[in-house]
Amino acid sequence: MTKIESEPMRRWLNGWTVARSLPEAEPVGLAGDGLRSECDQPGREVEVFALRADEEPASLARLATAVAAARQTTWLTVPTLRPDAVEAVVRAAGLELLHRSEWLMTTDLTGHPQHAPAAPYACEVRTEGPVTVVSLHDPSGEVAARGVIAVVGADAIADRIETEPAHRRRGLGRAMMSALAQAAVAQGARTGLLIASEEGQRLYSSLGWHHEADVLIARGPVTPSHR
Repeated sequence: MTKIESEPMRRWLNGWTVARSLPEAEPVGLAGDGLRSECDQPGREVEVFALRADEEPASLARLATAVAAARQTTWLTVPTLRPDAVEAVVRAAGLELLHRSEWLMTTDLTGHPQHAPAAPYACEVRTEGPVTVVSLHDPSGEVAARGVIAVVGADAIADRIETEPAHRRRGLGRAMMSALAQAAVAQGARTGLLIASEEGQRLYSSLGWHHEADVLIARGPVTPSHR
């Protein structure tokens, strides 16, 4: 396989915008080049998601050129099976490479392993509409780990899976993913999607999530340094 289909990324983006209460992403570039999301975060005002980087490298070059010329700080997120080629294109456009080793991953949630949080941690699950937030608390009531999952049709997109440094290596990540998967299946989801940081890839792989593509993230426009 020499390219990734655009559909998994579209589905992930649909759920990611729901999970973060963002407006629906809009097409950008020529037909099918990518999608644009208003993130409204300092240093990440806009994010552009490439959809055809492997299939048509010229589409990635167009998006990278547009990001380099943007007036706002804009991220360019690229799922690919050809990371070296993508890196060359974004660097040629003058973008700053932020992350090279993230993964787009999927799983069948109906068979997701189940792990309860070990004592003395307690699990809190709150669902509002399509979005579920799971928090694991220590005995003092402080949040030790937290994650979000958004259900869109039969898909569930996991986001912002975090464990506080003082509580790592205690199985909380496994318990968190178990609770999120269980909540999503209860809402009718069957397929899980997420973008995994390099640190999270081993955890998700151990729980049966599958690598679909590498994900590179670049940023522009780059402000020249002044001496």
